[in-house]
Amino acid sequence: MFQATRRRLAIWYTAITAILLLLFASGVYLYVRSTLVERIDDTLYHVVEVVERSLVIEPINFQPTQLRVNVEASFPNNAESAEDDRIDLEWFSSNGELLWSTFSEILDIPIHTHHIGETVRIEGMGGWGESAQLFRQVTKRIEKGRQVLGYLRVSHPWFEVTKPSRELIFDLALGISLMLLSVAASGWFLSGKAMEPVGESYQRLKQFTADASHELRSPIALIQTNVQIALADLDAGEEEKNTVEYKQQLKVVERLTQRLGKLVNDLLFLARQDSGISTDLFSSCPLDALLMEVVEEQQLVAREKQINLVLNLVDSALTKVNPELLENWFTLRGNWEQLVRLFTNLIGNALQYTPPQGVIKVELERIEGINRVTGRRYTNSHLQIKVSDTGTGIPADALPKLFDRFYRVDPARTHRGGKTATATTTGSGLGLAIAQAIIEHHQGQIQVTSNLGEGTTFTVILPILSQELGVRS
Repeated sequence: MFQATRRRLAIWYTAITAILLLLFASGVYLYVRSTLVERIDDTLYHVVEVVERSLVIEPINFQPTQLRVNVEASFPNNAESAEDDRIDLEWFSSNGELLWSTFSEILDIPIHTHHIGETVRIEGMGGWGESAQLFRQVTKRIEKGRQVLGYLRVSHPWFEVTKPSRELIFDLALGISLMLLSVAASGWFLSGKAMEPVGESYQRLKQFTADASHELRSPIALIQTNVQIALADLDAGEEEKNTVEYKQQLKVVERLTQRLGKLVNDLLFLARQDSGISTDLFSSCPLDALLMEVVEEQQLVAREKQINLVLNLVDSALTKVNPELLENWFTLRGNWEQLVRLFTNLIGNALQYTPPQGVIKVELERIEGINRVTGRRYTNSHLQIKVSDTGTGIPADALPKLFDRFYRVDPARTHRGGKTATATTTGSGLGLAIAQAIIEHHQGQIQVTSNLGEGTTFTVILPILSQELGVRS
């Protein structure tokens, strides 16, 4: 399919370019041809003017009113010339009778009295195997007062137009052919480049569809199994079966339904973020208060797993000098619900992979200009949030795929996690993908560093625009 699309793109690109080149070549050819014709006509008009001024006009029988042109005196030299591009002259009487000509053969061409250049074809005068010859002619009626003295016709060989025109056609055809070959090759190359992201997106879509189908199939199959078992018991006449067992089956169905609903919601959220149709509005968000709320909600899970979850707000020296800055020091514009979901996912992920007696640290710091730790330079102020745990860690080869949808690193992380790590099997593999989508929606960045057996640190950097400072009321 992609090869056929690539081929069609290259063909269309070449065809459209060929049409444009043909139109351009046609315009160039017509312009050059018209220019050559105008040049020849200008030459003929000039010859007519020169010859007209050199005509010897005399009275007939010494009558001033009767005039004639002295042909012998006006055209003294009728020597034949071997030049192919010479200009030939013909003089006709007022009755149209040929009186004088530089042609070796009489041309059987009637006189056209209009003073406009025209192209004529003369049979039997062609050379080099040609049966005819073309001439460009201008005919002018010579008058003295109201008396017509005769007609002067000036002819020029047409090869000065046909020869350059043929050479131009050959050059244009050769140039267009070479250009089309280059365009076809570049079109094939560029269409391949254009299809690469489409192919990659298609492969990701196929993988995503396959993974989503797999994730949806499991809870649906379990729901169907539990319902079928309950219905089979009823059909078998076991109405007196212990209601505790039916209640347990309903709880399983409810849990699977919730899991299925959460998965569908996650997929819809990612689809909205990918399509750019999210209508979530940004507002002023105090990130310190938000993190306090999230950490407080996760403290119950941390106590159950005997994990120490702490939040550290790094105050700047400026807030100590000016306490009024402290209120809005960690405030940015964003979507409160999305940011809560982001840090809930990160902290929840750390809780899953941290063993008992472990420590999870959440640190919030505002960065001005240059981060002294990383050396990274920022044009605006940023908020940096670090979520560090002392869990099992992530293998280095898994880090590039960590934010891929439905990607899990369970086999690499469960060898040390014991019962805690088994909880990952209930996840959908979309938590970190959703976190990355939320961060990109807020024009931020996320980084992860990890060492096996030592722990993992997620670093989130969210920008603060200068005009957004102090907007919280």
